[in-house]
Amino acid sequence: MISSDTPPKGPALGIRHLQALLLFICIIVNYIARLNVSVIVVAMTDAASTNPDFPEYDWTEAQKSYILSSFYWGYIFTQFPAGLLCKRYGVKTILFIPTFATALFSAITPYSITSGGGWQAFCVLRVIQGVFQGLIFPCIHEHIAKWSPPAERNRLGVFTYSGADCGMVLANAITGLIAHSSLGWPGISYVSAALCAFWCLLWFLLGSNNAPESRLISAKEQTYIESSMQRADGFHERKIPIPWRAIWTSKPFLALLLVRCADGWSSSTMQQQTPSYLHGVLNMDIKSNALYSALPYLAMWFTSYVYLAFADLVMARQWMSRNTLHKSINSLSLWGPAVALIGIGFLDKSQESLAIALMTISAALNAGAGLGSILPIIDMSPNHSGILMAISNGIANLFPLITPLVVGLIVTDTSDRSLWQIVFTTAAIIFFLGNLVYIIWGSTDKQDWDAADFLQFPHDECLKNEKKGKKSSSNNDDVISYH
Repeated sequence: MISSDTPPKGPALGIRHLQALLLFICIIVNYIARLNVSVIVVAMTDAASTNPDFPEYDWTEAQKSYILSSFYWGYIFTQFPAGLLCKRYGVKTILFIPTFATALFSAITPYSITSGGGWQAFCVLRVIQGVFQGLIFPCIHEHIAKWSPPAERNRLGVFTYSGADCGMVLANAITGLIAHSSLGWPGISYVSAALCAFWCLLWFLLGSNNAPESRLISAKEQTYIESSMQRADGFHERKIPIPWRAIWTSKPFLALLLVRCADGWSSSTMQQQTPSYLHGVLNMDIKSNALYSALPYLAMWFTSYVYLAFADLVMARQWMSRNTLHKSINSLSLWGPAVALIGIGFLDKSQESLAIALMTISAALNAGAGLGSILPIIDMSPNHSGILMAISNGIANLFPLITPLVVGLIVTDTSDRSLWQIVFTTAAIIFFLGNLVYIIWGSTDKQDWDAADFLQFPHDECLKNEKKGKKSSSNNDDVISYH
């Protein structure tokens, strides 16, 4: 193994980039299958608006809301076990299962509904899809940790997670076209199933749990990846025990968990409730305009790469530490939208253009949260990143289920701007306080409990060795830590 004093350079384009591309596509196809339901429900209940040659259903607003929310009933329950499963059985196996299941249940959705199952069958299938898709993001985080050298982690991670924004844009763009085509609303499910199945084939042929396991990787790239993480031979066969107590008593992790929850609450308010406010108070029908609907997601997709370019420049010029960089980007990503949310609450009917601009800007600024407080999970603990992602994503995803209920209690009249101002101000305060805690107590530095032998030695001795390792490598660190 090459010493960290002279870290080797890998090929400019290699199998690590192929793995990131596969993860990027995985998120896209699963997001299309997840988000197509809003268009399907409209097409099924108003056939004249799309293709009248297919069955139409007279579902109540309550039944529609059950269908739209049912995915998340299942989604939150498999976040926690996902981290354990991908550590035990490998990401290649576990990530294949939810995408294959999504393909299968998408394919049988039209028949299940038209054969007499109705909206109840639709809900059941959506819950099942949610259960399976809950496995995805902890697996993706674990895979990025295994394949990304520290110097390239931001780049590979941001590219991977930009698949979510791309998936949202494509879901808005292609589902409407399919519904209007000769395929009708059943075609949306069939195309989603085909995309997921195609990815499964690619993953089966090209995916690998880690660099040493890959059939396609060169010796040079494998050495580059493994030595940059200072992994000894046989590292991936080793079962590293999870330091549960250390994780749950870690101030940096708890601060990160809190900021992820704050982002979950306020982002869900921003994304789910802003269109309702604009419609109720400003009489704007955002959802009927494809461009307006896609603008925030297009802005997020584009801005995520702007944040990445800025981060690469900062690290290359050594303007600030990695820890300061992540916190600075996260501050802009949460505090910027907080200001925009308050501003949106004071607009009137004559300011439609400003409303669209603020909605788009707030979404664009929030795109940096991935680089600011999601990818740092890997920096904190490469060995347990899947577990940490499972915990943080699982808890944070409770809030998109809670916020609509809270908004429903506050906003008794959707045309009353003062009630919406309470909603948006509350979200802005949560954005602000969550990030403030992250700034004060958070840290994206590698934690001592990440050490593979942490539970085999007394805590003080392990911490002492960890600090000694940091000191010995500081002269060759270039801001990015390779310990």
